[in-house]
Amino acid sequence: MRIRRRDKEHTTPPAPAPATPESTPPDATVNGGPTSTEPVKPLTTEPSSPAQTPPAPPAEATPRTAEPGPPLPAEPASAPSEAAPTAEGPAAETAKRRKNKKHTATATAAAVPPAAAADAHEMRTASIREEASQLLNGDRPAIHDLPRVIAVANQKGGVGKTTTTVNLGAALAEQGYRVLIVDLDPQANATTGLGVEARNFEFSMYDVIMREQPLEDCIEPTSVKNLFVAPATIDLAGIEIELVPAFSRELKLKKAVDTVVDDFDFVLIDCPPSLGLITVNGLAAAAEVMVPIQCEYYALEGLGQLLRNVNLVSTNLNENLEVTTIVLTMFDARTRLSVDVANEVRAHFAERVCKVVIPRTVRLSEAPSFGQPITVFDPASRGAVAYRELAKEVSNGAPQRTR
Repeated sequence: MRIRRRDKEHTTPPAPAPATPESTPPDATVNGGPTSTEPVKPLTTEPSSPAQTPPAPPAEATPRTAEPGPPLPAEPASAPSEAAPTAEGPAAETAKRRKNKKHTATATAAAVPPAAAADAHEMRTASIREEASQLLNGDRPAIHDLPRVIAVANQKGGVGKTTTTVNLGAALAEQGYRVLIVDLDPQANATTGLGVEARNFEFSMYDVIMREQPLEDCIEPTSVKNLFVAPATIDLAGIEIELVPAFSRELKLKKAVDTVVDDFDFVLIDCPPSLGLITVNGLAAAAEVMVPIQCEYYALEGLGQLLRNVNLVSTNLNENLEVTTIVLTMFDARTRLSVDVANEVRAHFAERVCKVVIPRTVRLSEAPSFGQPITVFDPASRGAVAYRELAKEVSNGAPQRTR
């Protein structure tokens, strides 16, 4: 094959002509060299004069482009990078797009003031600011003497009402006080959490409220010394409807508790997670209200409604009723939310919030499955220690009564 050489006749070589099957095989530029078995003499083997410029070798695995034409007009700075690719190649186009996106993000961030960005992540204020100041009588609760009847209430479910009732009662009994737990929850978790089975008793709180059975016939002992329980059954679920036509329906429980209150130092009433007639009976029978609050935002939402109901009961049924104790439960010091909720509650309720907080522990959740309070199930656990300290704070060192 004869190859025509023109590098000696022209000082500037023309643009390389398209390859043909005879001159350059299709794969001649792949992997940097010819792949055909026919020897092809390179065009740059002979030396050239200093004034000559050798032709640039073709780019590896890059498609051939046409000769550069007139320069394209500059792309506007404010327009997005959507123009057709230029001779600079795909890499240059990608760099331009990234640069435009960066400028757009910077302009957007500059348009939002720092205060607005901080407010976007600020925790919403719960509806307890006005209720805390209007519905509570001063910053400090009144000091009550023994015997004390305390209703543990919060219409929000899953905040630790039953857990607090059972374990606080067991801790008070451990200190030598005689404690009665009245289970008003149709789920009967306080009853089973103390190891009392439904088949082992004849009367329940349903019989006390609806059939006027004496409360002393309903009381059952537990495995903990000085701790007693008035059990509940699923029959309480229908008591809301059955009490509607009853006379003096809100004071049924109060009349029953008054007959046995002198036999105990503390009477803890476990109210259901609602604001119905059962809860109203519990509030009417008590002189104090203990409110367990889970350290999460939802637990704060319904607290204002609970305070309004307590105010209604104290105005119309029980003038001695007062919110005296607020217990922070399920506290997790690892989360910022628990700390924020605790600070929010302490800011509005001041001296009514107990200094002791109940931590979130697995052992507190395991104890009811064995029918034991945490002070018996795992006396050395963090939950047991916390409830013992809470019992000391709630009792305020009151001397035991002589009988």
